[in-house]
Amino acid sequence: MGRLPIARQLVRAKDLVDGRYFEPLTVEDMACAAGLSKAHFSREFRRAFGESPHAYMLTRRLERAASLLRATDMSIVDICFAVGWESLGSFTTSFTRIHQQSPAQYRASFPPAADQALIPACVLRAYGRPQNRTFREDAGIGR
Repeated sequence: MGRLPIARQLVRAKDLVDGRYFEPLTVEDMACAAGLSKAHFSREFRRAFGESPHAYMLTRRLERAASLLRATDMSIVDICFAVGWESLGSFTTSFTRIHQQSPAQYRASFPPAADQALIPACVLRAYGRPQNRTFREDAGIGR
């Protein structure tokens, strides 16, 4: 069995980041997924995709954070940790550098997430409430 082409090895590393961006991945982890040494992987990744592996991972995390800010009511702290950052300050600094506004300002520039729900609130309430079962109804289910 021959070696995979270098492009295929690099795509493996990209797939790793795309699928597990929220984990504390390192460039070494990405190089291992590609089956290359860390230095060779970093050079080839930059040559193929125009950015360093670390920059690619940060971009994926910031894209996901922006999506969560637009579409959910999660707190900014929860989003920070959900996308893989370990420090709110670092997250805010990186986010502000890329989007030219803080995460709170970014969120405020979009309508609230509840307004974007595709299902009307009355339907969510009707189907989201617990079923009102009596003891007799539950007893008949297992028979």
